[in-house]
Amino acid sequence: MEKETARKSTKKVRLADETSLTVARPSKKARQDPGSGLTAFALRLVKQFAKGDGEGKVKNLVFSPLSIYAALTLVAAGARGETLDELLNLLGAESRDELAEFVRQAAESALTDCSEWGGPLIAYACGVWHERTFTLNSVYRRPRCAPSISWERDPNGSTPFAEEAREEINNWVSNATNKLIPTILPEGSMHSRTTLVLGNAIYFKGMWSKPFAEKDTRKKRFYRLDGSHVRAPFMHSRMNQFVEEHDGFKVLKLPYLMEHPDPRRGRLQFPHEGTRFSMCIFLPDARDGLPSLLDKIEFNPSFMQDNLEEESVKVGEFRLPKFKLSFFSQMEDVLKEMGIEAAFEETKAEFPDMLEGEGGDGLFLEHVFHKAVIEVNEEGTEAAASTMCVMARKCAPRIRKPVDFIADHPFAFFLMEQDSGAIVFMGQVLDPTESE
Repeated sequence: MEKETARKSTKKVRLADETSLTVARPSKKARQDPGSGLTAFALRLVKQFAKGDGEGKVKNLVFSPLSIYAALTLVAAGARGETLDELLNLLGAESRDELAEFVRQAAESALTDCSEWGGPLIAYACGVWHERTFTLNSVYRRPRCAPSISWERDPNGSTPFAEEAREEINNWVSNATNKLIPTILPEGSMHSRTTLVLGNAIYFKGMWSKPFAEKDTRKKRFYRLDGSHVRAPFMHSRMNQFVEEHDGFKVLKLPYLMEHPDPRRGRLQFPHEGTRFSMCIFLPDARDGLPSLLDKIEFNPSFMQDNLEEESVKVGEFRLPKFKLSFFSQMEDVLKEMGIEAAFEETKAEFPDMLEGEGGDGLFLEHVFHKAVIEVNEEGTEAAASTMCVMARKCAPRIRKPVDFIADHPFAFFLMEQDSGAIVFMGQVLDPTESE
């Protein structure tokens, strides 16, 4: 959204120029495989999400581990003490520098747009939005980043300006995800104590290197975990595929097109060597075998890479269902189960490095929202995700000395309706022993 458009919408909400995470230099203690923390985090997270809706009902699931990881990295950049330790432990890093370096590497490889070379269209943006009365710490300011907004603080403690900011953030996410995610922050998620919102958005659209013929798509039975079945549209193929058989499961790798097929343009080499996008499907042999397969994958973070096929093989019958999924999670309880506790507690949270001065000392992590969508069909895949972390000011308790109140001398009294200020009765007491 352009600045001029934002000014027309309201006088109290404006775009800020420089808000994002400054990329730190590589930590001397950085791990040789910076993605290992993300992989372990993703596998723990899928087990939490896969638990279902709290009533034992397990549903379809899609989420972006990278989006959530990057958003929590933004949160960790302003944390210290126990708050930071818990975040580093969950994200599998030894320092804030290591986290920032990994996100930088991901942005340069996995999140780099490949469409110019005929590969997937990828868009990634992160931002930090803040109440205008506060100034962001320099770690969150970076030129040429995605635009973000600051909002006015209402002197009466009401929420209209925070609500306007929520709508602007949702519009930003909608634009960044090609409108696949029209909203991420639900109504009421920002209020008079909301001070910062940190987050990101990811959009992906890739075409299969070997598209499926739509005319071959047929409805067949799909068997659920409980043994019941539904009829779903399945894509068929007679071409060789990257399939590997293992003990108890099979793995299919569906590569996305990474070079332009038009012979008039020639072969366009993608500049990031080693960058390849594929959808990898792990299929247990048993119809109810997915939970145990996920356990096996979680136990060994290198399991996925170790079991991918690098050569295409001839297949007999080949069927893969088309699907379209969406998922939303308010993640506070999930993250608490995974070890993030101090950040959510007003009495323990330490975020002194988010705002300049002493403003950051009074912050805690109030909400973490994540939304993701994906559609897989004959042509390829379109997906989007967004994660938003909402920081709020703590309710600072007023610590006062005990006050003596001994009405042992004349006083005045007023019986009044406080909202209107109407005085219904009033008087004075000069001698409480007399009635007249």
